[in-house]
Amino acid sequence: MSNSLATPNKPGRFGLSARLLVLTVLFVLLAEVLIYLPSVATYRRNWLSNRLSSAVTAALVLEAAPDGMVSDNLAMQILDSVGAKMVALKMRDTKRLLASSEMPPAVALSTDLRTLSEMDAIHDAVVTLLAPKGRFIRVVGDAPMQGQFIEIVVDETPLQQGMYAFSTRLVFSSLVISAITACLVYLTLSWVIVRPMRRLTSAMMRFGENPEDDSRVVPTSGRSDEIGVAERELAAMQRQLHGMLQQRSRLAALGLAVSKISHDLRNLLAGAQLFSDRLAETNDPVVQRFAPRLIQTLDRAIAFCQSTLSYGRAAEQPPSRRIIAVAPIVNDTRELVGLGAESGDHANRITWHEALEPGLQIDADPDQLSRIMINLCRNAVQALENHNRADGVGNCLSVSGRRDRKQVVIEIADNGPGVPEKAQQRLFEAFSGSTRPGGSGLGLAIAAELVRAHGGTLTLLGTGDAGTGATFRISIPDRNTA
Repeated sequence: MSNSLATPNKPGRFGLSARLLVLTVLFVLLAEVLIYLPSVATYRRNWLSNRLSSAVTAALVLEAAPDGMVSDNLAMQILDSVGAKMVALKMRDTKRLLASSEMPPAVALSTDLRTLSEMDAIHDAVVTLLAPKGRFIRVVGDAPMQGQFIEIVVDETPLQQGMYAFSTRLVFSSLVISAITACLVYLTLSWVIVRPMRRLTSAMMRFGENPEDDSRVVPTSGRSDEIGVAERELAAMQRQLHGMLQQRSRLAALGLAVSKISHDLRNLLAGAQLFSDRLAETNDPVVQRFAPRLIQTLDRAIAFCQSTLSYGRAAEQPPSRRIIAVAPIVNDTRELVGLGAESGDHANRITWHEALEPGLQIDADPDQLSRIMINLCRNAVQALENHNRADGVGNCLSVSGRRDRKQVVIEIADNGPGVPEKAQQRLFEAFSGSTRPGGSGLGLAIAAELVRAHGGTLTLLGTGDAGTGATFRISIPDRNTA
């Protein structure tokens, strides 16, 4: 049984835990990359801003000098302190060169810190990192003394080296942070998710090996999160499957037992049929009255036994439908459930009422319709046998029938204890819908199956609450002969 339900399938080496660890590291590194670019751009902006701040101080010193002139030696010292090759100041309509060393042959890049956006800063930082050594760049910023702007020309090599050193420190710290974060996230998720999932997977595989063992149902941890819900739902499904397998085993054993009983019962009934044939030859009027019904009943019982032996399963033969009168079927049912005029205890304690539409006919299999009526009426009689109403009203079983357009509706009602709410949920399932202690629920299941074979429906009207009785409605449509 276990081989047909589940095949052990162990996870591979690169399991959920390994994938989780790799993905965590990759995501943290991706986050660090996204952080790195703005960080190195900010480092470059700050480096250039510091040079401009030093240039502003130098411009104030140079402006304070007599006649705005300083010696070449002092100018070189000021430029060295600034780290620039040239400092110029734009005042209104004039641009003044405050200090200058040997001018570089060319300026590779110009950066205006006043209008530099974040994306431009990131772009310029990447260009600086990838640029060859020895380049010079022009930097423009706000000027002192109500000037329009101040500009400097600096060697990009020190900036590039500083950015490399900053990148090394940032990458190292990022790797450390990534490793620590990945480990913490991995351990947390492994404890919270992976381990419970492993336990669920192991429990599923263990249950699949032998689903008929109730001890293999996954134990629940009582968690209130999604894992706890999954555990409880899985345990419920496993218990349901376990119950279905147990029921199937019981049904298989019952089917074998029924086949054996039917085999022996058929032989016994065949002998009884011989005796009934002999009785039919007797001239006694009472015997002549009951012998045909006895023979008909025995023939029907033998046919049922033969059907069980032929099919060995619960499926019914397709109905052999024809137009028949409903009244004779109802009268036979009354006799067979013990409520006829010559019946014993049942007739004394249960009142029978009929309300059939005159001449009512139905398109149905007579034998199967008889089985439907017998099962439903016998259930009603069994419900009324031990039922004593508190209001003193006698027990009553009524059968009514009418034609409703292209279908025939037959209702079987009793004023017994009703159908319990628990039984209503699975009322027409074998071994599940019994309304009395010790009952198997087969009668309602058989009746519902036979009605469905006719294309009709069998329903319980109302709620069937305790003390209100039960009413079952049979609706069988006419065949479409067009």
